[in-house]
Amino acid sequence: MNQEIVSIIQKDHLYNLMLRGERLDGRGFEETREIKMETGLINKAEGSARVELGDTKIIAGVKIQPGTPFPDTPDKGVIITSLELIPLASPEFESGPPREGAIELARVVDRGVRESGAIDLSKLCIKEGEKVWMIFIDVHVLDAGGNIMDAAALGAIAALLTAKIPGKRYGEGEDIPLPIRDIPISVTAVDIAGGIVFDPSLEEERAANCTLTVITNQKGAISGMQKSGNGSLTTDQINHIVEVAAKKAQEIREKFLEI
Repeated sequence: MNQEIVSIIQKDHLYNLMLRGERLDGRGFEETREIKMETGLINKAEGSARVELGDTKIIAGVKIQPGTPFPDTPDKGVIITSLELIPLASPEFESGPPREGAIELARVVDRGVRESGAIDLSKLCIKEGEKVWMIFIDVHVLDAGGNIMDAAALGAIAALLTAKIPGKRYGEGEDIPLPIRDIPISVTAVDIAGGIVFDPSLEEERAANCTLTVITNQKGAISGMQKSGNGSLTTDQINHIVEVAAKKAQEIREKFLEI
């Protein structure tokens, strides 16, 4: 039986489960998988975190060094985010330059940090127009088991929370923590046969019509959203996802992260 036929059978099975109000792994529609997190694992990084979200495993590292500001923000620090999907993590990933999926994931992680104002970038200016602190966030996926988006975003903010600006190394004063102002949390849901399920497994992602990621800040305000896939969502579905995402984000924030 080839992989295409297996995929069709699996999708039909998931659709039928959804119609009965069930999921493949027995979770409720709004129930997320177990989260495990460790920080401070990479000695050469200014901050790091390893996150397990169900079967998905990622590691995130933060490097900080002086650099030149962007011309339109001469008095603000710079954030650059990258994400690697390597063949080690899934047979569906290929080696070589980042592909569309990795670029999209990196941009959403970056947007969540940037648009939430998680870091006070004005405090990263060393000399206006000439020198600022540059923050490089690198996320590596170790095992792809569904919902890389939320695992990557959680790993990135956890690594940032542990990071210190290496002032002594570059002759720019003392080592000090990053000026963190907020903790954005990403929560992702998918639509399968008209049913909305949160924190999708790999099988659910493959069967989904579309995906919606909602990033909220500590006040519950939306700081980023991303829809993927060709399917559409109704207004009621979007409102439901936003409401549940804000609630889940607060639970995750209180359990794993604090400023």
